[in-house]
Amino acid sequence: MKTPTRMAGYALGLAAVFAAALGTGRVVGGPEPVPPPAAHDGGGHAESGDGHDSAAPEVPGGLLVAQDGYRLVPVSGGLPVGRAEPFRFRVVGPDGQAVTDYTPTHDKDLHLIAVRRDLSGFQHVHPTMAADGTWSIPLAAAAPGQHRIFADFQPAARDEGLTLGVDVPASGDYRPTPLPAPAREATVDGYTVRLTGDLVPGTASKLTLSISRDGAPVTDLQPYLAAYGHLVALREGDLAYLHVHPEGEPGDGKTAAGPDITFYAEVPSAGAYRLFLDFQHAGKVRTAEFTAVAGDAELPPAPPTPGHDDDGHGHD
Repeated sequence: MKTPTRMAGYALGLAAVFAAALGTGRVVGGPEPVPPPAAHDGGGHAESGDGHDSAAPEVPGGLLVAQDGYRLVPVSGGLPVGRAEPFRFRVVGPDGQAVTDYTPTHDKDLHLIAVRRDLSGFQHVHPTMAADGTWSIPLAAAAPGQHRIFADFQPAARDEGLTLGVDVPASGDYRPTPLPAPAREATVDGYTVRLTGDLVPGTASKLTLSISRDGAPVTDLQPYLAAYGHLVALREGDLAYLHVHPEGEPGDGKTAAGPDITFYAEVPSAGAYRLFLDFQHAGKVRTAEFTAVAGDAELPPAPPTPGHDDDGHGHD
């Protein structure tokens, strides 16, 4: 594995591109329209008003449905609630054809992340591709609401990977859940995961996640996708995406198989972030979830409770 991944170059103060729907109601509609391609000059720079070239701001991963001629195109219209059905999509390249040749990253040609707009219902899955470039995987939403689908991949024709995102609906009565309060510990399936370190906007932050079970450190983590852990961070509000891989790799002679997994993550701005750690032990992949706040930001207010008026009282 490469040296610790640093997700840099994000523009501070970026406005939310896709705002979360905070009210209660029926989810309608389908995927958002494809935006027009951004203008670039030959060197990847935009001209400033003073006649000099300046570096164009880099958009955080997952906020665009199309980038550098590549476009994420859902074939399925939405997600079913509670029952898995095939979700299909394509990645269309600059030539207008579906991409069929990829460079694997961490043992997979493409990583698919699905999460509801309120940052609940996180899923990290790996679809299969047909000969015509159509990807497919059984997928279901745990509850109604608009969901963000991220495709994390590297076309063979590119030297770098891309993360594209698109919204898809899961129809029904949408009742958003509040963002959980920040915490240093998370539990999943009898495992306790403790987070050490803080997110600092604009710089690489060292985060160590320590895994224990029944009070004993777990020292025999199993490799999952060529690593002992994978960390996805999503910014509250616009769901800016970071996929961070840990320091070291299994079999390198110096990286222990737990209990500690160390990451270096660079978040683009102050704000609330949801962290999702995938790890494998005893033959099963589990996901521990945290809320972390970078800088002096405050958590967003809880969404209104259905059936209550402004004074907080219900009526018959």
